[in-house]
Amino acid sequence: MRRRALLGTAALLVLVTLAGLAAYLTRDSRKATNPPPTKSSSSPSSSALTSEPSPASVSPHSLPVPPTTHDPVAYGKAAAAALWSYDTRAYSQPELLAALHRWLTSEKKYADPDSVDALVPSPVLWKEMAGNGQFATARVDEGHFPGSFTQALQADPGAITAAYVYAVTVSGKQSIAWNGSPAGGAESRVITLAVQCRPSHPCALAGVLPAVAP
Repeated sequence: MRRRALLGTAALLVLVTLAGLAAYLTRDSRKATNPPPTKSSSSPSSSALTSEPSPASVSPHSLPVPPTTHDPVAYGKAAAAALWSYDTRAYSQPELLAALHRWLTSEKKYADPDSVDALVPSPVLWKEMAGNGQFATARVDEGHFPGSFTQALQADPGAITAAYVYAVTVSGKQSIAWNGSPAGGAESRVITLAVQCRPSHPCALAGVLPAVAP
C-alpha cells in the first residue's frame, strides 16, 4: 500500500484525470480467479506524444523479455503483449511471474508488482490450464496516451518530472488455444499501464491501472 501511495503522489498531477486511479491507489492486492484470459496496461514521455509504434506481438513459447527503449508507447505496447501471452506447456506460473517482475521499475517506491500479479492465473488455475495444454498469444494493434493524460501533461509539463510516470492505453487481441482446440478463440483486449521513462534510463513498467482510460 505504501508503494502505491508513493506512486500515486508522484504521478498525481498528471494521472488525476484518469478514471480508476483512486481505486488503483487504494485497492487490496488481488489474484486472478477467473479462467484464462488475462488483461494489461502502460505509459510514456513528453517527446513521444506524437509517436505511433508499429503493431507488436509476443510468442507464448518463451518467457517475455522487456525491450530497451525510451519510448513510453512502444514500451507500453510490448508490456501489454507480455501480459496477454502465456504458455502453460513451456514454463511454470512462478517462472512467468518472475519474468514479468523484471519489467518493473527498479525504483521500488514506484513499482506495483501486485497489479501485475493480479493479471496472471493463480497457481491452482494455472495447474488446471496446464492439464489442458492451454496457451495464449497476443496481438497489439495500437497504443496511445489517453486524452485526459495528454491534456494534463500539456497544461503542466513540469508535473511529470518528479517520477516520469506516464499513462499508456493499449488495444489488441488475445488468442487462446488448448489441447484438442488448436484454433481456440480470440477476444479484444484494452488496458492502461503506468510506465516510467526517465530521460537517463530506458523505460520500465510501474504498474497496471484497474480502469481503462480512453
